[in-house]
Amino acid sequence: MRKFYISFALMLFARLAVAQHVKPCKPCEELKKLQLPDVTIVVAEANAGDTISNRDEPWRGTVVIKKPFCRILGRISKEINFELLLPEESNTRFLMSGGGGFVGTIQNDFQRKVDEGFATAGTDTGHQGGEDAKWAYNNMERQLNFGRLAIHRTAVVSKAIMQNYYCAAASKSYFVGCSRGGGQAMVEAQYYPEDFDGIVAGAPAFAWPAIAAKFLQHSQYNYPDPKKLSPVVTKDNLKLLQKEVLRQCDQLDGSVDGIINNPGKCKLDFSKLPLCANEKPGSVCFTKAQMAAIRAIYSPLVANGKQIYPGFPFGGEAEDNSWDPWITAPISSAQKEPSLHHMFSTNIFKYLIFNDSTFSYSNYNFKNFTTETAYASSYLDATNTDYSEFKKRNGKIIFFHGWNDAALSANATIEHYNGILKSDKDAESYARLFLLPGVLHCGGGPGCDNVDWVSLIIDWVEKSKAPDQIVASKEAGGKTITKHIFPYPKE
Repeated sequence: MRKFYISFALMLFARLAVAQHVKPCKPCEELKKLQLPDVTIVVAEANAGDTISNRDEPWRGTVVIKKPFCRILGRISKEINFELLLPEESNTRFLMSGGGGFVGTIQNDFQRKVDEGFATAGTDTGHQGGEDAKWAYNNMERQLNFGRLAIHRTAVVSKAIMQNYYCAAASKSYFVGCSRGGGQAMVEAQYYPEDFDGIVAGAPAFAWPAIAAKFLQHSQYNYPDPKKLSPVVTKDNLKLLQKEVLRQCDQLDGSVDGIINNPGKCKLDFSKLPLCANEKPGSVCFTKAQMAAIRAIYSPLVANGKQIYPGFPFGGEAEDNSWDPWITAPISSAQKEPSLHHMFSTNIFKYLIFNDSTFSYSNYNFKNFTTETAYASSYLDATNTDYSEFKKRNGKIIFFHGWNDAALSANATIEHYNGILKSDKDAESYARLFLLPGVLHCGGGPGCDNVDWVSLIIDWVEKSKAPDQIVASKEAGGKTITKHIFPYPKE
């Protein structure tokens, strides 16, 4: 009985510790003098509430923080720049966000959470400029910072500053990221399990050379002439394709609503897609070249009898920000690259795999892929399905992926999660996967894409409230639509 009371008291104390609020024990400006190994505090300024503009990424808009906070801009080692926002009244939680694409700017997506008492942080991962990967050319330090070290080092330094400012350590630490940020989340769980108590990995880019290879395959089919870069698959093709996919598979879930709840059950009969007579392209038919390009997108990339990367699920082909611009977008005056897959694949192969700026995608044959990409995989990938160290410290991780993501295949995340389940029968006690019907890359599309992932992971970590189902919502036509989604493999 005595042991029970002691355990209960410890549990109650832990929950009270999380719920407490603390104030700074020193002025913000004093942090400028803080001495940490290999760290430079560039800015330490108190704000009585502020509007923070994203000068490097104006499309992110501005963020209004109403309550007082301390803003830290710092640099770790030579080039890892970071931002840390410390509220005057802290809820003792540290919350860090991941970056997108090749990053290259400080990305702190949770600045608004400062008003709720969170200390929030973001980093540029050790380089400036994210439109391409030229920053990585023959620069091992930048490569390692981007692939493995920057998030970890920023988390450690941020929590050290936080403890110095409040004279109290963070009670709990969380990381939430999507796309590249989802891959960063997986790196943290697999290689630095002590950094965060709760992690959310959305639409994760976690197998970079494999992703680049699949993207490269798409470019070989859709842009066969590297000099002209004229797309094989047209916008008319996408409209016709999505119409046929929905005609064959929309009714599988019992509701004809333009959304396939489980594209994995869709078995598209390609023979029912109309072929163009005499191979003359048209708006109501497909040429053989167009059919081959489309089949390649849905099919896994296989080399030497081994799958490199899975195919993409059916659905959402003609939605805005789906296959166009990710896979099949034509050149426009505003685009430097014919498609985002083309941009990412060629840059990854040039600057992260081969260190060869003259690399051409058109004749690469994938025969020596595993050998040629071994070095890049060693610092970029987070493919290990063993999360036992993260589990030991009672960490929790939520994966999510939009079923109609045209940037990164949901099938890759499903295969990774199946690997976790296979290696640990108790995996659902610390890892859950949610698949969002009709949702594109990190959001968008006709499906319900709004989920409060931060609250879900906090409830799981601090209240032992496992996400047995989630509520996703979407604003449409002046109404809020909601959908209850169960963790995979449930439907």
